[in-house]
Amino acid sequence: MSETSDYTSPKVWVWNKGNGGTFANINRPTAGPTHDKELPIGKHPLQLYSLGTPNGQKVTILLEELLAAGHEGAEYDAWLIKIGEGEQFGSGFVEVNPNSKIPALMDRSGPTPIRVFESGAILLHLAEKFGAFLPTDPAKRAECLSWLFWQMGSAPYLGGGFGHFYAYAPFKIEYAIDRFAMEVKRQLDVLDRRLKESAYLAGDDYTIADIAVLPWYGAVVKGWTYGDAGEFLSAHEYTNVLRWADALFARPAVKRGRMVNRMPGELSEQLRERHDASDFDTRTQDKLEG
Repeated sequence: MSETSDYTSPKVWVWNKGNGGTFANINRPTAGPTHDKELPIGKHPLQLYSLGTPNGQKVTILLEELLAAGHEGAEYDAWLIKIGEGEQFGSGFVEVNPNSKIPALMDRSGPTPIRVFESGAILLHLAEKFGAFLPTDPAKRAECLSWLFWQMGSAPYLGGGFGHFYAYAPFKIEYAIDRFAMEVKRQLDVLDRRLKESAYLAGDDYTIADIAVLPWYGAVVKGWTYGDAGEFLSAHEYTNVLRWADALFARPAVKRGRMVNRMPGELSEQLRERHDASDFDTRTQDKLEG
């Protein structure tokens, strides 16, 4: 690998909108809305504005798990936010999440609506609200929250680092791919060692820590993201992560949650918006059960 580069940093960085890359049309160095657009409000207490990315799937998986566990108050409307078209910069969305990232939740179950943004915060809010998928024992709770926040801090290396330079950058940069591939493999090794010790990340119980990590690292070891990244990263080596991922992806609530607000892939695996449990049609339900 060459140790030199033709690039020299300027004294002051200037935004170049023509810098290329898959998401160049929506990336910008400023916050705030770009246009006026109110968000729709459905009939349920929980209003989710999202897209079926790994971060979006965390929340819909938890909501479907809560409903499967009998928590009727977890009924929700899931509205599709097309981030490729810049809908996250609408004025209504920015009011819910000033960071303009999905997912964003409005909890209208009480007298005063509560906004919650950042996927980890949403998972914690819902788990505490319903008293589910979050241990009450102090030691087990600490273990669960440690892995939850591990995911929040680690995933940017996987998505924004490895995924970007491996799959989305306008040209290949060996140094960047090597740097982030090394870190992702280290993270997978961290998970593999933990899951050799216990069935789930927090111990013997399935928690929001597993729900947070699964759409990112579970999908990678299954070879579902970033093209051939699973082969590139030798994902088959992480046998404990694969065992854990296979078990969780087989759960009907996980299958439903992964479908909500999903756009790419087979149409039979997509539910663009979800406003009622009956939105999962008979054909889909048969697939979920079998």
